[in-house]
Amino acid sequence: MNRFAGKKAVVSGGTHGMGLAVAKALIEGGAEVLVTGRDEDRIAKAKAELGERGHVVRADVTSIEAIKALGAEVGDKLGEIDLLHVNAGYAKLEPFLAVTEETYDRTFGVNTKGAFFTAQVLAPQVRDGGAIVFTTSIANTGGSAGMSVYGGAKAAVSQFSRIMAAELVGRNVRVNCVSPGFIDTPSMGVDASEDERREFSAVGDEITPMKRHGSAAEVAAAVLHLAFDATFTTGQELVVDGGLSVIS
Repeated sequence: MNRFAGKKAVVSGGTHGMGLAVAKALIEGGAEVLVTGRDEDRIAKAKAELGERGHVVRADVTSIEAIKALGAEVGDKLGEIDLLHVNAGYAKLEPFLAVTEETYDRTFGVNTKGAFFTAQVLAPQVRDGGAIVFTTSIANTGGSAGMSVYGGAKAAVSQFSRIMAAELVGRNVRVNCVSPGFIDTPSMGVDASEDERREFSAVGDEITPMKRHGSAAEVAAAVLHLAFDATFTTGQELVVDGGLSVIS
């Protein structure tokens, strides 16, 4: 299958879960992809899974200098790119009364500061007519207990995307978001114990109208739709949540 032959993409937070699924789908379709991550074990596994058309780079999205270095590496390895998928994220479930400054700073550092400056640094390398896709969350708009800081951080990204869409439309660079609900990934997208993850997973199956979690591949399909198929769509947020946010 050569749907993405000749295409080049960057996926931040691409060494596991949804980001890795996006990278694998792109490579299977013929693209060349650079993914970033921080965990050395995940980096090693991603290198083995992605093969010769996958470049795996260690990058800390909370560091402006590291993001600038990433921009230089993308230029060296790929040149112009067709897709930037800003996916790196961090979530910790805790009541707002228990949130510490450390947790707050890490959540906003990864999800908000990291997303903004990754886009700022790499947007000039997105070719005219290309796409930027952010990963947000249905926590953007909901009132789920325990997700105050994460929901606020991702809501900021959603707003960033709309302003960036307005500023980049002259280059025909489309900027959109994919907004997942409960997705079946190894970490379940949260910093939690195994028991907490099992409980979180059970809640997801119970409250999602489709009575299951989404798969990373289903989120990847939505990202790639926004990136390559939805050519008259910008400034939008595509929800992938099994009906959770609209069906009661």
